[in-house]
Order: sequence, then structure tokens, then C-alpha cells
Amino acid sequence: MAQDFAKKFYNSRAWKICRAAYIALVFGLCERCGKPGYIVHHKVYLTPQNINDPAIALNHEFLEHLCQDCHNGEHHGSHEPVVADGLAFDSEGNLIQKGR
Repeated sequence: MAQDFAKKFYNSRAWKICRAAYIALVFGLCERCGKPGYIVHHKVYLTPQNINDPAIALNHEFLEHLCQDCHNGEHHGSHEPVVADGLAFDSEGNLIQKGR
């Protein structure tokens, strides 16, 4: 969901034209995994300071078409917990040495 400061931008004619052109350019596919794309992601996150700068907000160089899974990974990180080599979590969430 767009932040409040960005809602007007994402509903603008300029964004809709830019978005459609970009999706066509990448054949509608996720640029990370090749599945059907879902969302055009800004690689340079939009802020109240740069959202009205078309060189950032509407620039194809700063866009990426992503599927839902890849977009979620970008914004929310991996759903897998990161642990040190040789360690893992068991089915109850306890930290254990791998292979035991």
C-alpha cells in the first residue's frame, strides 16, 4: 500500500503511462525470477523530497518489474531466519547444530 505522500503520484496519468510502458518493455515478467510480474518497484525509494522529480520517479533506469514474492523479499527480507554456519532451528524453534 502506498504511503500517504505517494498516493496522488501513483494515481497520476504520468505514472500510469510510465508504468505501462515499463511493463511492456520487460514483457510483463519479474526481472528477478521470470515469473509474471505484479508491481513496478522503484529501486530508488520514493520520498517526499524526490517524488516530484521525474528524473527519479518516472525514470525507467530506476524501475524494476517484480512478482509479489520478489517484491515482498525486497521490502520485508527473507522469511527464513539467518543463523551462523553449522546452526539451524528445529521444528520447535530451538537453535541446534545441523545434523543432530
